Amino acid sequence: MTALTIPALSLPAMTPRQLDTMHEYEAALLERPQADIPTAHMIHAGMYARTIMIPAGVEISGALMRIPTALIVSGHARVNTGDDVVTLKGYGVLPGSAGRKQAFLALEDTFLTMLFPTRAKTVAEAEAEFTDQHELLLSRQQPQLQTITITGE
Repeated sequence: MTALTIPALSLPAMTPRQLDTMHEYEAALLERPQADIPTAHMIHAGMYARTIMIPAGVEISGALMRIPTALIVSGHARVNTGDDVVTLKGYGVLPGSAGRKQAFLALEDTFLTMLFPTRAKTVAEAEAEFTDQHELLLSRQQPQLQTITITGE
């Protein structure tokens, strides 16, 4: 038997007020020196996976998500979930809704892997699929820190 459940923690869509707050927070973050954040991309079997490592002590703000995704977290970090900030420690797989924008503060080195089904054949296509802010992504600002795997399967 299959049961539908509400996850204990999720990354919900945000209200216009919450998004305004996130945009203000992001503007303040952009005034600080920017950390190097390596991005590993993989397109395989109709899935796009994007992995970053946030070094301990670093705060980041993610792009406004156009589509729902899964987010795998491994580490110790604080993340906003609407009006709340929660602490994640260890390993977790979180459902993320379209219309969300997250900020993370890594308390220890923390890995994030975002996944979604796609027909994209290139990283640029996949990035444009999940956000309208693709030109602002760190992977575009720091291309030397990218690794890309496209299997063709």
